[in-house]
Amino acid sequence: MIHTFTVNDYHIALDVYSGAVHVADRVSLEAIRLYEAGSREDTVLQMLAQFPEEGLDESALHGLLDQLDALKRSGKLYSSDVYLKDAMPQKDSTVIKALCLHVAHACNLACSYCFAGQGQYQGQAALMSVETGKQALDFLVAHSGKRRHLEVDFFGGEPLLNWDMVKAVVAYGRELEQRHNKTFRFTLTTNGVLVDEDVIDFCNREMQNVVLSLDGRPAVHDRFRVDHQGRGSYDTVVPKFQEFVQKRGDKGYYIRGTFTKNNLDFLKDIQHMADLGFTQLSMEPVVTAPDDPEALGEEDLFVLYEQYEQLALEMLKRKREGRGFDFYHYTIDLEHGPCIHKRLSGCGSGTEYLAVTPEGDLYPCHQFVGDEAFKIGTLATGITNTGLQEEFACNTLLSRPECRECWAQLYCAGGCAANAYHASGSISGLYKTGCELFKKRIECALMLQAALQEEAG
Repeated sequence: MIHTFTVNDYHIALDVYSGAVHVADRVSLEAIRLYEAGSREDTVLQMLAQFPEEGLDESALHGLLDQLDALKRSGKLYSSDVYLKDAMPQKDSTVIKALCLHVAHACNLACSYCFAGQGQYQGQAALMSVETGKQALDFLVAHSGKRRHLEVDFFGGEPLLNWDMVKAVVAYGRELEQRHNKTFRFTLTTNGVLVDEDVIDFCNREMQNVVLSLDGRPAVHDRFRVDHQGRGSYDTVVPKFQEFVQKRGDKGYYIRGTFTKNNLDFLKDIQHMADLGFTQLSMEPVVTAPDDPEALGEEDLFVLYEQYEQLALEMLKRKREGRGFDFYHYTIDLEHGPCIHKRLSGCGSGTEYLAVTPEGDLYPCHQFVGDEAFKIGTLATGITNTGLQEEFACNTLLSRPECRECWAQLYCAGGCAANAYHASGSISGLYKTGCELFKKRIECALMLQAALQEEAG
């Protein structure tokens, strides 16, 4: 399967099953497209008719097709998907590698677009106890098999409302590392309101990654990210985030924003965050009910496509000026990347990744928490809803007929099960707007890589 496209005057052909990326001129790009399903003779005739102004002749076109044949023989063009048939995902439902600990089902902000119902997940406010947190780590170690590297995300609500518990659980994790020859990778997501010197120093010592929530420009951020009295949080959190990142050194972090129908011009928010000195940026489309006033729809796609394309150009411009930044969705490894089993199976929700509530209940991921139909077990009992776990284990790229016809299939593995469920009522369904935005991001990421390699010589 070949996908040909043009972004910002870069003409690109992606060979889907080999992952090879070819940068071409517009004539060669069309030849690549036509030659995939057409004969040599038909391709030459169509090219002559399509590009009369180029002065093409049959000899030159046959030479071009000879080059395409050589690429095909080398496995870099028109490659086969036959290897996928034997590459079933290697999912062992008895092995868990990551937990998302909901240490606080409470929040000091009241963001109206929050998928978690202002942090309470449609339930009662609650804080996870230290004992439950330790039990979660014991559960993870016990179910991690031979995996040595384990991941734990501290999530909410707002986890800093339960900060002493977070520190105690991290300390316990360090004890378990020595006892069981494991390594924990801890991550914290925070809205920043309660960040202080203790939080900064501890996280910069113990957390491999931190996710800091900032939606961009002051007016955009303060439209939704308000406290329970309706006051915006921008002026409170930005200086704290700047100090946090400045002291973080080379450890990982992301400034993560959310864009809605209110700020379709989200590039301005990314530029604003970069101007504040942040270099690791993420801006996510809102996930909300289709009838929500801030929900994104198909009518917004043209504007959003343009924003993503302009973002790639902005990143190139700033890199040339020595003030570059990284954008999460444009980080792509053309040489290596995930193994084929990961590309087929996706994020691992419901199998190797689970979310834990303050009460110790288990769910497939944080976006399912609060929906009793998706409760998969408890820390005390383990996985009891084995049918649900099997449903998630079988929810792979190979089980999605629509995805198997999509050129982006090996980049998204069918996408987010939670988004699919909330959009279609099935974890194997399609969230069409999300699919289209994902594909545009991949095109722009490939264009950006092509431009960077071109400039590197």
